[in-house]
Amino acid sequence: MERQPTSPVARTRQVNRRGFALIEILCVLAIIGLLAAIILPAIPRATSRAKLESFAVETAALLKADRSAALRRQIQVTTQIDAEARSIRSGVTGRVIRLPGDVTVEAMLASRCADRAAGRSIDFFPSGMSCGGVIALARPGMGYEVRVNWLTGGVDIVPQKLL
Repeated sequence: MERQPTSPVARTRQVNRRGFALIEILCVLAIIGLLAAIILPAIPRATSRAKLESFAVETAALLKADRSAALRRQIQVTTQIDAEARSIRSGVTGRVIRLPGDVTVEAMLASRCADRAAGRSIDFFPSGMSCGGVIALARPGMGYEVRVNWLTGGVDIVPQKLL
């Protein structure tokens, strides 16, 4: 059997040996912080609802700018849509919108337009008309359709509720 110290100073020393020093606690917190800084950036971030909406608005703005340029310059403007590469390229400025990998991109475009094969683009004409089409951007639970009216060339964003 171990003898218990009887003096108050000896008891205080024994109690202090059982606890943790401040430096030990700080070291543990520093290690946890370092691990978090290494691991958290590696975790893939899903596209939020707001970010998906901003991609739809950005896509609509690009299409509207191409339509306006066609009207203003009295030329035909072609906006390229590449659903596999998740990109949309302006026919006027060459600006490209690149969508992240967790966003599903589907393009429903006219197969023929103005007596030529289309299929991968939306053309805007000097009259304001277009080939029309729908670009669907989706993630689990939420989606948006950017619709281009063939008759008016107008661009609308329609939210979709997905399961």
